[in-house]
Amino acid sequence: MAKQKILMPKLGESVTEGTINTWLINEGDIVEKYDPIAEVTTDKVNAEVPSSYSGKIVEIVAKEGTTVAVDDLICYIETEEVSTDARTSEDEAPSQAQETKERKEDIKQSTENQARYSPAVIRIAGEHNINLSEVEGSGLGGRITRKDLLKLVEQGTAPAEETTRDSEVKRTKIKAEKSTTTQATRMAGDREIPITSVRKTIAENMVRSKEEIPHAWMTVEVDVTDLVALRNRVKDSFKEREGFSLTYFAFFINAVARALKEYPSLNSTWAGDKIIERGDINISIAVAKENELYVPVIKDAADKNITGIAKAIHQLAEKTHEGTLKQEDISDGTFTVNNTGTFGSVSSMGIINYPQAAILQVETIVKRPVIIDDMFAARDIVNLSLSLDHRILDGLICGRFLARVKEILENMNEETVDL
Repeated sequence: MAKQKILMPKLGESVTEGTINTWLINEGDIVEKYDPIAEVTTDKVNAEVPSSYSGKIVEIVAKEGTTVAVDDLICYIETEEVSTDARTSEDEAPSQAQETKERKEDIKQSTENQARYSPAVIRIAGEHNINLSEVEGSGLGGRITRKDLLKLVEQGTAPAEETTRDSEVKRTKIKAEKSTTTQATRMAGDREIPITSVRKTIAENMVRSKEEIPHAWMTVEVDVTDLVALRNRVKDSFKEREGFSLTYFAFFINAVARALKEYPSLNSTWAGDKIIERGDINISIAVAKENELYVPVIKDAADKNITGIAKAIHQLAEKTHEGTLKQEDISDGTFTVNNTGTFGSVSSMGIINYPQAAILQVETIVKRPVIIDDMFAARDIVNLSLSLDHRILDGLICGRFLARVKEILENMNEETVDL
């Protein structure tokens, strides 16, 4: 029998930790591989953690209510399976004499091996700008292996070599933190509000997006008078037929998804030495639950008609409010559309949903006087505000993309819209 570790899994893009909400098992319980053993809450999703092995739960390490980082230990399981971990498990520990001998050999070799790297390690470190002096190796005597570096790159936690610019940024951060600390002196009547895990993760992601992505912005006005008239004509029959409301947001997402098929560069990700153009068009949308914000994803939006998109919006909003979002509901987004018009906003600049290339803010629809054929007319106008990653995109391609979205929206009627 072997005593194995079960670790906190990564439950979505940019998720770094999870809170053990409820244990579904007790110590001494027998479980099968992939059986759910705990319910975990993250800033993006509520999910069940499956067992990595078949066997008996022998020790629960993380108590209910505890927040645990990804890849940290949550419990032990006793199993007959052979561990794939390079480290020896407790039940397979060598004899004390053998352990002492290996420890002496490790000490003897550590100073040599830690500073001597294989060609593969040097190549990977160079490609990903990894500071090897800060990497803990799993090889004999602490030697850094190729597997160690690939794991860090995959997790996005590789320590970077510090450049002159990094040093300057670090000094600026320290200076800002000191300034903030000074300004944050308590005064009479102040109230301290604890930072929730959701707010903490949102803050970290927003800072990362602003620090790593050079943002640029564009805004266009769109005349959606015909779209408003169309929606008003069909909304009652739609709700009677489908059982939920037809919102303007479904039309905007439909137009964006169609335009992304023609301008796929906006459906991309920056990957250091290359740009990855996504094959699927999965639209991330922002859904608020009380004071928390979630970003579920409409999968394959370009393959859905208006009804399909409206249904996806309705279902994701319901899951968000009920707290039943799963990992698949919040993963693999490729482009974000944010319905800021819900709050009456007429102009805003969104922060890009890292690591996507752009985010589109759909503002509120307002009546405005417009000159048509040298005459004033009242028209329904909406602003579309695009934030873009200037490493991937420029004004020319984004201008064409917005012009295409505008064209689709301004020509929506019974003949052009697939309900």
